[in-house]
Amino acid sequence: MKILVTGANGFIGSKIVKKLLDLHHDVIAVDLSNNLVDSRAIFIQDNIFSEDVNCFLRFGQPDVCLHLAWRDGFVHDSNAHLEDLPKHFYFLKNMIDSGVKHIAVMGSMHEVGYYEGAIDENTPCNPRSLYGISKDALRKALMVYCAKKEVNWQWLRAFYILGDEVNSKSVFAKIYQAAQKGEKRFPFVSGNNMYDFIHIEDLTDQIARCVCQDKILGIINCCSGNPMPLKNVAESFIKQHGLDIKLSYGEFPDRPYDSPCIYGDNSKIKQIMKGGKV
Repeated sequence: MKILVTGANGFIGSKIVKKLLDLHHDVIAVDLSNNLVDSRAIFIQDNIFSEDVNCFLRFGQPDVCLHLAWRDGFVHDSNAHLEDLPKHFYFLKNMIDSGVKHIAVMGSMHEVGYYEGAIDENTPCNPRSLYGISKDALRKALMVYCAKKEVNWQWLRAFYILGDEVNSKSVFAKIYQAAQKGEKRFPFVSGNNMYDFIHIEDLTDQIARCVCQDKILGIINCCSGNPMPLKNVAESFIKQHGLDIKLSYGEFPDRPYDSPCIYGDNSKIKQIMKGGKV
C-alpha cells in the first residue's frame, strides 16, 4: 500500500513513517524538512497549503492520505489554529477531488472540551480552546465532504502522549529538560486530574494499523482506555528517568477545560489491533 504522510518530520509523524515502513508499506513523506524522516521513505519537500488542485498526482497517487501536519499543537490558544483551518480543509478537499479514496486525519481529545467519563464517537463536542475548536471544525467539514464524495475517512483522536522527552513539547518533556538544566523544582498544576495516557510507541502502532485497513472508519480513539492521575504519571516519569527534581503542586491553576476524569472508549481501536497483520 502507498501511504502519503504529511507532517512526516514531526515528533509523531517521523515515528509513524518508520512504523509504516516496518509494516512493509510504501511511504511518501511530505514536510518542509527531513532530518527525522526515515531514509527508506520517498521524501518530498513541499508546502501542502499551496492549494494545488492536482496534489494527488503530485504526491504519487497514494492509496491513503494520512494528514498529521499541524502548527502549534501544544499552544492551545495560538492564532495559527484558526488561520490555518481553511488551508487544512482545502488541502484535504483537493486531495479528494484529484483522486484519493482514503483520508485519515489526526484529531485530539481537546476537540471534545470539558467532559467527564469515556469519550466515544458519539460524545458531543464543546471545545474551549482555539486548538480544539479548529480540530472540531475540520472534523465536521471533512465528515460532510467525504460522505458527499464517497471517500473513506478516519478521524484518529489522540490522547495524552508519553515516551519522547527530547522531541516532544509535552509537560513531561519540559520536566525532563528542566532537570537536565539542573533545576530542582518544577512548577505544576494540582495533578489530581485523571487522563488517558498512551506511550508514543503504542500510539504510532495504533495509527499505522488504522490507516492500513478500511473496514473500521469514522472517529477512532487512539488511546489506552485507562485514566490515571496526572501526578501519579508525572512522579513515575521522574522516578523512571532518575531525575533530581521535585514537582511544586498548585503553582499553576488547572485549565478550565480540563476534566477531573476523561478517557477514550477504546473498543474500535482494540478491534483493529486484534485484526492481525495489515
